[in-house]
Amino acid sequence: MNRIALKADRTFDGERFSGPGVVLVEDGKIAGVAATVPSDWQVQEVPGGTILPGLIDAHVHLCADSGPGALDRLPQTSEGDLAATIEQSLRIHLAAGVTTVRDLGDHNDAVLSWRARGVAGLPHVVAAGAPITSVGGHCWYLGGEAAGVEQLEAAVRVRAEAGADVIKIMASGGAMTPGSDTMSPQFTGDELRAAVNQAHDLGLPITAHAHALSAVRQALEAGVDGIEHCTCLTPDGVRIDADLLDGLAAAGIAVCATLGSDPSIVVPPEVLEMAAKSGISQAGLQQTTRRLYDGGVRIVAGSDGGIAPPKPHGLLPATLAEYVLAGLSEVAALTAATSTAAEVLGLRKGRVRPGYDADLLVVKGDPARDISALTAVAAVYLAGEAHSGSAELR
Repeated sequence: MNRIALKADRTFDGERFSGPGVVLVEDGKIAGVAATVPSDWQVQEVPGGTILPGLIDAHVHLCADSGPGALDRLPQTSEGDLAATIEQSLRIHLAAGVTTVRDLGDHNDAVLSWRARGVAGLPHVVAAGAPITSVGGHCWYLGGEAAGVEQLEAAVRVRAEAGADVIKIMASGGAMTPGSDTMSPQFTGDELRAAVNQAHDLGLPITAHAHALSAVRQALEAGVDGIEHCTCLTPDGVRIDADLLDGLAAAGIAVCATLGSDPSIVVPPEVLEMAAKSGISQAGLQQTTRRLYDGGVRIVAGSDGGIAPPKPHGLLPATLAEYVLAGLSEVAALTAATSTAAEVLGLRKGRVRPGYDADLLVVKGDPARDISALTAVAAVYLAGEAHSGSAELR
């Protein structure tokens, strides 16, 4: 019987912090939280440290290698190279304390195919397969083009049959696909509702990429379960009104704002120009995220890792730091990457609670005071097994 007692100065249970304690892990599950270490348990202690649930990155692209044109190159990448990139991406996430990812766009269901092979010792993967998009629309080259109600319904069925856990649909254009329009919907209301209804009929959630305010409203009216980015762009700038906030909050829609970037990367001028033309700015994204959170909208954390050099895999700690910079508290940011994300993904993870999976992160500082402490990883556990860093064993 595998028993480990993790001891640190504080614990974040997925909702709140508590003082010194011991998290008991037995056979891959959390057995309990105690004040002292039981006899005959192996102890791993990090003085001054914090125990948290393993982080959940709810928006990644595992097939993409974070290099220039990472998504554009996927159609020319071999199956073997795609598998190697997926595994390397997951190792990077794990080293950053991420124990679960949600992949929201691969090439021709490559992540679903890779996952079926059952590679052990890597973060848990929730996957959507190729994103559904309009003909010639955002990320069309990934293999998900569809037009009309019948094709959209068929596209959802194909992904369900391939084993997708969630459906991803591009409700608006995106800045990284020339010719697509970030400020306009890609589908009619009837088409989007057809995809949503088909997904729900098959027991699957559906999340919509949406930059345009009109696409966000359309997604809300269609009944999606989540909205990625939710930038709310109009030709006159970002627009969010009280009715929209009330609607998103009342529907329980999970918004993944995909903040965060690698500050060491110099973004090419042409990329900055493309983003500016699309109405996307870092300050605007932060303001939108704060407005959504203050309006009672459910926020989850996702990095969009892999799509370009400023968005490498393992970026989630920077995403959470930017959530705090945007005005969320450290607790709110951590909750978005643990318990709330786990609820949205339908997983028994994201909490330090008896019976939950023992996917855990131990860091050397206090992220309640300084969110950057997340980068000081002492150890990462998957189902109770240490996979990164080292804690002092006594």
